[in-house]
Amino acid sequence: MRKRLQWLWQKGRKPALVVFLVLFVWWLFCLPKPLFRAPLATELLSSDGELLSARIAADGQWRMPAADSVSPKLIAAVINYEDKTFRSHWGISARGFVRALLDNWSAGRVVSGGSTLTMQVARMARGNKARTLVQKVLEATVATRLEAGYSKDEILRLWLANAPFGGNVVGAEAAARRYYGRSPAALSWAEAATLAVLPNSPALIHPGRSREELRFKRNRLLDDLARSEEISSAEAGLAKLEPLPDDPHPLPRAGEHLLERLRQAHGPGRYRSSLHAGLQTEITELVRRHQSLLAGNQVHNTAAMVTEVATGKVVAYVGNSPDLAPAFAPDVDIITAPRSPGSLLKPMLYALAQEDGKLTPRGLLADIPTRFDNFQPANFYQNYDGAIRANEALARSLNIPFVYLLQDYGVPRFHAVMRDYGFEQINQPSGHYGLSLILGGGEITMEEINGWFLGMARQLRYFYDRQGQYQSSDFDRPTLLDSRTRPPLQELSPTPGAIGAGSAYLTFEALTELTRPDDTGAARRFTSRRRIAWKTGTSFGFRDAWAVGSTPAYVVSVWSGNADGEGREGLVGVRAAAPLMFNIFRALEEHSTEAPAWFEPPWDDMVETTICSVSGHLAGPDCPPEDQWVASNSERSKVCPHHKKIFTNEAATFRVRLDCGPTPATPHNWFVLPARQAFYYRQQHPEYQPMPPLHPDCGSGHEVAQSPMQFIYPYKNGVLSPVKNWKGETEPIFFELAHQDKETTVFWHLDGNYLGETTLFHSLTVDVEKGRHLLTVVDKAGNRLERRFTVN
Repeated sequence: MRKRLQWLWQKGRKPALVVFLVLFVWWLFCLPKPLFRAPLATELLSSDGELLSARIAADGQWRMPAADSVSPKLIAAVINYEDKTFRSHWGISARGFVRALLDNWSAGRVVSGGSTLTMQVARMARGNKARTLVQKVLEATVATRLEAGYSKDEILRLWLANAPFGGNVVGAEAAARRYYGRSPAALSWAEAATLAVLPNSPALIHPGRSREELRFKRNRLLDDLARSEEISSAEAGLAKLEPLPDDPHPLPRAGEHLLERLRQAHGPGRYRSSLHAGLQTEITELVRRHQSLLAGNQVHNTAAMVTEVATGKVVAYVGNSPDLAPAFAPDVDIITAPRSPGSLLKPMLYALAQEDGKLTPRGLLADIPTRFDNFQPANFYQNYDGAIRANEALARSLNIPFVYLLQDYGVPRFHAVMRDYGFEQINQPSGHYGLSLILGGGEITMEEINGWFLGMARQLRYFYDRQGQYQSSDFDRPTLLDSRTRPPLQELSPTPGAIGAGSAYLTFEALTELTRPDDTGAARRFTSRRRIAWKTGTSFGFRDAWAVGSTPAYVVSVWSGNADGEGREGLVGVRAAAPLMFNIFRALEEHSTEAPAWFEPPWDDMVETTICSVSGHLAGPDCPPEDQWVASNSERSKVCPHHKKIFTNEAATFRVRLDCGPTPATPHNWFVLPARQAFYYRQQHPEYQPMPPLHPDCGSGHEVAQSPMQFIYPYKNGVLSPVKNWKGETEPIFFELAHQDKETTVFWHLDGNYLGETTLFHSLTVDVEKGRHLLTVVDKAGNRLERRFTVN
């Protein structure tokens, strides 16, 4: 080449050389970059490659990404029909041009263009311009450049991905899905032959239009395939008996919210998800049935998510109720939508408190009406236990004990741990939420709470496989794509995160109780063949109903409510979400798994210690002892403060001292609660006996005289904020009093005005206006108490 260029230059043929160089440079850069710019549709595949859902391209065409795998039958049919010399030519076929000229001459019109498959790719890449002689020459030139830069298989894939197949169907992937409802890798000979002839005459695919011509072309191609020995004559004959496709198949719509999420995050394309096709279909149907039951209460949206503990992968993703009317926000992906969690965060605080040495599972927590500055929490059922074991408070999801526990643990610390665990919706400073954070005062997503339960389950399931070590990625977000894996035995550390295995195990143990109260306070019992650690949540105003549960195999999370935030009376987690969660777990039992039936206790992160059998705290010298396994750090929790060593007379009716009172003095280890706790505790525990009074012989000067009355609410002077119900209506203020004499009568006055009298149960509900007030109570004996308060 160099010698020829020198010869041209020396002979004075510079213009010819310049033209040659310009044409050569144009040839080098004549290919569009990229070759194809048209927008693509989006496909969501299951973990085993089954199409779950698809969304059309932005220009309204079903133009899907190039197929991962194409049937050899379709390749053979396309080459045989379009370009028999495809494997041997350099982009241009002289034989094809001669054949086209003869065909056009004999027909008296243009019936064949003589284009090779490579030339057809060149024409499609250049925008399918008008078929003129100039354009044909340009296509032929671009075809040679394609042959120089791409392999034959690559050129064939480009043709299969961009050829028109009738209507708004572009490419073999879309054609096989739309016309036959299957992948292009699974076509029969008849189906492959039908698709091979369509790009030449795409209008033939429409039902009712030239069907016999389409059948004729297909059958002629089958005969050609038999003559070329691609198939036998018998196979060709059987293939001719297959029917032609009718109306295009509707594409599946399973997992469409995940598809849209991936499309928004990464653009159009084909995504092989971690979803299990069978489970996705089955759980979508369970969601549909469950939502139909809630629709009578004007509850329209339900979502469910299932993750596999072993892999950390999402195997079912139902972002919203299927087939919803447009008025009910069917496109909202509830799984990623920030919602109030209600009580879902209590297991986290319960585990953190154990890890911090502030709690044992059976340790008593206060459960009495109370107020924290401007925050006045209340239990869902408006009743109180006085004092309750921590594990029972968690199972019953009592609010006040966990507000006290959060106050003890610290809101800033709890806020920081939530951020570390990936709760990104908690994005305000801790002071913005205050103690309400534990009762749903912030927002989370279903994906976030599912990921936290998943992390707890993974560190428990693999505790001994990891020799007592931990993997921080356990608490990463659940995996959505099949290509991403989370091996359980990599990047291990001897140090846990905020929660160790012992605290995690005892938390899950506390969550296995199958009987939970519903919105009326009545016990509601569920059944399960497997143990499940589960928790429900209900947000203020009945806007969100949650249920999340875990086994060693799966984590299931469910949400029900209205996407627009409208509350509905009776929309509570135990009734509106838990039944669906248990139905999903029953469906999962049919899928085999190597997971154990339950988590093995992590003995290496637990210790056996002596606790008080009554209070559940670490046993003091005056406690009845009992051995119990607790989390390692729980050994640092407080010693029981409720048992006191006293001496009484023989009948135990009076306390005595060694220097006074009747003898002999009998020693007792007496269980004593603070007065306000004792008032409510006695209602639930009739065996509780207050400490007997001091014997008169011991003199009154040894004790400070106390009033026989004590306010339960308001407990002290201060500001009261009226409570609003779920409808937004202001509730009357509830006043309550405890009196040692059950037979007495108490007279109530507000600002000097007589309100009424009470006996036995001393409580009164009063509508109180804003401003300062004085509440006065007087019993029959003349004992008097006052409370000054302000209603804001």
